[in-house]
Amino acid sequence: MTIWGYAMSTIKFFNQVNKNFDKAAALTEHPPGLLKQIKICNSVYHMTFPVKRDGGTIETVQAWRAEHSHHKQPVKGGIRYAANVNEDEVMALAALMTYKCAIVDVPFGGAKGGIKISRYKYTQSELERITRRYTYELIKKNFIGPGIDVPAPDYGTGAQEMAWIADTYNSMTEGQLDAFACVTGKPVPQGGVRGRTEATGLGVYYGIREACNVPEDMKRLGLSTGLAGKRVVVQGLGNVGYHAAKFLQDGGAILVGVAEYEGAIYNPDGLDVDEVARRRREHKSILKFPRATDLPTSQDALELDCDILVPAALEDQITMDNAANIKARLIAEAANGPVTADASEALLAAGKMIIPDMYLNAGGVTVSYFEWLKNLSHVRFGRMSKRFEENINRSLLKAIEELVGKSFSSDVVSKIALGADEKDLVYSGLEETMCNAYQNIREIRRNHGDKISLRTAAFLDAIDKVALSYMDLGIFP
Repeated sequence: MTIWGYAMSTIKFFNQVNKNFDKAAALTEHPPGLLKQIKICNSVYHMTFPVKRDGGTIETVQAWRAEHSHHKQPVKGGIRYAANVNEDEVMALAALMTYKCAIVDVPFGGAKGGIKISRYKYTQSELERITRRYTYELIKKNFIGPGIDVPAPDYGTGAQEMAWIADTYNSMTEGQLDAFACVTGKPVPQGGVRGRTEATGLGVYYGIREACNVPEDMKRLGLSTGLAGKRVVVQGLGNVGYHAAKFLQDGGAILVGVAEYEGAIYNPDGLDVDEVARRRREHKSILKFPRATDLPTSQDALELDCDILVPAALEDQITMDNAANIKARLIAEAANGPVTADASEALLAAGKMIIPDMYLNAGGVTVSYFEWLKNLSHVRFGRMSKRFEENINRSLLKAIEELVGKSFSSDVVSKIALGADEKDLVYSGLEETMCNAYQNIREIRRNHGDKISLRTAAFLDAIDKVALSYMDLGIFP
């Protein structure tokens, strides 16, 4: 099957992940048995179940749930709906989730799920039946629960599917006060958290911004410090790609290229991501966008002249077949596994920099963690403190006014006295997480004399943290 220009079955995704793992593991002193335990996928559940179509026919659907590591519980990972879903892919993505959670200090093991369908071929009622049956299968095998395995949205799924999962789980489990913590990415009225929808794209923005604010790294790439004026190409205008492009654009970058599966568009003077997204909603295509040049395939956009390339679609988009044609100096992996292991080596040898997926797209699981905590505590973030903060800030402003003998305008008072609501706190927590995690992996790279990549540094960070968890459990000396 060909997706985004490449035959997805030609490259074993899990092998790519493990190849990067092995490179980092060789730099550690952990015993081989411990490294093998960290690396393997602990549990994989492959299921098939019948679904009745609206027309009355019966169709058999294949699905998977992989739980990579139980060093922390629950395990955590999205569910994707795609025609190319397979066991190798969900195992690879579950492994990346383990390492991703470790890097951003989120206390989950890694998991992933997938249903082998093209969602556009199914009606809303059919998708609901598929989702609820999948949830039923997970419940039967104890592959879902607030303290067991907590799914989330991924490619081809969203808040609606998560609401169906939560409702199905809640209806099939009696007396569980924390039942709605069985899944994250839910609509806010069903226990979701404000800021979850844009979380992964916002995390991508924070990570790129943090990288661009390191003068020595930008100088090495021949770029100025900061985001302002940097030319960006984004492949994939789904939830992650759109929000990454939106925040980057608002942060001063210039969006010069956008790619979707139907093709790509380019304008060196800049594109407005909201206008592009609006056109795609109305015309089902980004092509023939005003003042932009059409490119025949999504792959053409990867080779555009730009400063920052953001692959935000699927895995295996940059391989040895096209690595030599990549002109971007900074590749920011918003998708999982968009650059193969060999292609990464080639890009690094060419003097380019890669911000690795297992760090950069961790915004989604970070805010999912916040949602999970909200569901367990049964209280909205900010509810206990927002008014208190506002009152304290207003008292301080009043004291300053009396001291200086001058009154502040109502606009100034409103801005300064504002107490943090749920979205403010989620954004703040995500920014803190992404900035700290980047500086941590950058410090690991620096400690190795800058002779390793950020990806290897990120794997070293993850391996050490997971290894410590196993040693704390007394499983390994």
